[in-house]
Amino acid sequence: MLLSLALIIIIGFGMSGILNRLKIPGLLGMIFTGIILGPSFFNLISSDILDISPQLRQIALIVILTRAGLSIDLADLKKVGRPAILMCFIPATLEIATVTVLAPTLLNVSYLDGAIMGCVVAAVSPAVIVPRMIMLMEKGYGMDKSIPQLIMAGASVDDIYVIVLFTSFLKMAQGSSFSFTSLVNVPVSIVSSLALGTLAGYALVRVFKTIHTRDTVKVLVILSFAFIFVSLEEALKGTFPLSGLLAVMAMGAAILKFYEPLAKRIMGKFSKIWVSGEIILFVLVGAAVNIEYLFHAGFNYLAVILIALSFRILGVLISLAKTKLNFQERLFCCIGYLPKATVQAAIGAVPLAAGLESGGIILTIAVLAIIVTAPLGAIGVDLTYKRLLQPSQSRSRPKTPQ
Repeated sequence: MLLSLALIIIIGFGMSGILNRLKIPGLLGMIFTGIILGPSFFNLISSDILDISPQLRQIALIVILTRAGLSIDLADLKKVGRPAILMCFIPATLEIATVTVLAPTLLNVSYLDGAIMGCVVAAVSPAVIVPRMIMLMEKGYGMDKSIPQLIMAGASVDDIYVIVLFTSFLKMAQGSSFSFTSLVNVPVSIVSSLALGTLAGYALVRVFKTIHTRDTVKVLVILSFAFIFVSLEEALKGTFPLSGLLAVMAMGAAILKFYEPLAKRIMGKFSKIWVSGEIILFVLVGAAVNIEYLFHAGFNYLAVILIALSFRILGVLISLAKTKLNFQERLFCCIGYLPKATVQAAIGAVPLAAGLESGGIILTIAVLAIIVTAPLGAIGVDLTYKRLLQPSQSRSRPKTPQ
């Protein structure tokens, strides 16, 4: 395990540094490191690490989403309003519907399997999007209209919506009937998660103001509560809808709301933790990519992904209709909603493990979606934000699209 960790860190950071010098996002170097070190090639990552890979990736996601929550002012999020709500559902719905229609013709699967495939493909990757939106907030780009907050808020709920639909369609494929209760669970999950996270954030602020400890201790306590939220989601699965990751973001936002000086201080500590979390996350995502499945992918697979992406872009444009965003800003939101990685790596192999006849096809398109869209979205954001977004004129009180 120690040798594997050494290789992940040295080669991962090395590849990231090389690509950064070439003006290419370093995360691609980390993903490529995982592919090379993983089972598909040299198999140099210890099985002990691969066995706990989902947990390690989840910890990294918790770190970045906590950091995201500490960056989101609840007042800003409230003012974003209608566009953020629409961004949670419309782009993903159009993308899922597109794959459902195309897959039977182009990939020779049933409509139900096409719907499952659409759910696998549709989820946006918070691991790719959130760090970049935080970077934009720190630099002040797009802040006058709260564009980074808009994208982060929409993408976080987008994942919940997609995963709920994925679970429902998968149960149908395994013989269970579709339950509209599953759809009701989406808003219930959102409200309950926001309430839990906000309440926990407020309680922690009261404790931190009463009991004075080092900021490092506060960070560990916040992370512990985040781990509890995620564990609670797992414990309540099938009983009560809850999104632990959304609760994590809400907790961070509540801390910013009720104790801003602390939030600003511990943001720096979470940034340092993310240095190690980022490399673990993306290297292990790369290790989860099964290159063998790509050898079976033809033009039809790529066509499904690209056509679905075009409808996702249409969904973003519909969501942003009648806002004050100009064409360049809307284009940037479209680019920011492209990348897929972590959710696809997490659920792409589930249909195959569940025994679905089209499981291999679904896994293939999940892998291809990662390889195509993660660099497309990451490079797109990194190369266009200075051209498409305006630096903030007043970083203290950003305006939002109405």
